[in-house]
Amino acid sequence: MTITRTASARYDGLGRNGKGKVSTGSGALSDQPYDFGTRFGAEPGTNPEELIAAAHAACFTMALGFALAKEGFTDGTLETKAKVSLEQEGEGFRVTRSDLDLEAKVAGIEEGRFGEIAQEAKANCPISKLLKAEIGFEYRLNG
Repeated sequence: MTITRTASARYDGLGRNGKGKVSTGSGALSDQPYDFGTRFGAEPGTNPEELIAAAHAACFTMALGFALAKEGFTDGTLETKAKVSLEQEGEGFRVTRSDLDLEAKVAGIEEGRFGEIAQEAKANCPISKLLKAEIGFEYRLNG
């Protein structure tokens, strides 16, 4: 089974003077602004790293919830915060890490078992795997 989700980004202008908008196929995000100021400053809007952090937190939390349910646990609350780090590397930038911070309440589980299940969910959630994945790329240059 293959599930495909979509998103799009548009950037009008180039470099620091450009202004962008990002949208998701579901409409959850629609023309959300992003630009130099939202990425490297504190201007209102979003940025790619924030979107990766949201995706990683959501994916891991859901993966853990499903793993716990598979083990027979039925009651709990999971809350994950993710921090994605963007660091300068030479003349460019690189996402260097994603840190997950989980607060959990799960009825009837021992801490050691919870840690095992959580580590497995971290390693195997699709976004954790994506952060290590090959990136496909196609382009078209319109004149």
